[in-house]
Amino acid sequence: MVAADDIDALLPQTQCTRCGYNGCKPYAEAIASGAADINQCPPGGAATIQALAALLHREALPLNPANGVEGPELVARIDEAVCIGCTKCLPPCPVDAIVGARKLMHTVVAALCTGCELCIAPCPVDCIRMVPREELVDAPPAPEPGSNRERYAAHNSRHTRQMAERVAILDARKQAARQPEERSYAPGDT
Repeated sequence: MVAADDIDALLPQTQCTRCGYNGCKPYAEAIASGAADINQCPPGGAATIQALAALLHREALPLNPANGVEGPELVARIDEAVCIGCTKCLPPCPVDAIVGARKLMHTVVAALCTGCELCIAPCPVDCIRMVPREELVDAPPAPEPGSNRERYAAHNSRHTRQMAERVAILDARKQAARQPEERSYAPGDT
């Protein structure tokens, strides 16, 4: 039986969720368990389907159109004149390719962008569009899958840590709010 890690190693690591799973690793696990087919990755396209078919000794299938279509490598571009600095595009970027701060213009680091398109929907002013990487002047090459996987893991780790910190702060505030009540009934008080 082929391990999910071996399947994951063949995926492009765009973390776009078009396969129907919340990232490449969950998709790889679904393929390994038989819950998903090998033809659900539009960014990987025919080449990835062929590689998965060879690894798993299965027949190569055409890309499932329900998951999207194969196309050129894309890069997100932010219209800086329209960007309001709301930061809503930052959390969904699975590889932290967008930089900016609240109420300041944001930009996309093209060398890191996987073209996942997850930043488009949360933008309230529609200032993000996807362009083919090949159309960019002096376009850097697309990031390598291994680098994408590392950046995605770092992104998830940071968000998990931030959520734990927020929970700890809220718990401390709740505890502090309860303490004056507890002190008002200290032993010896009448």
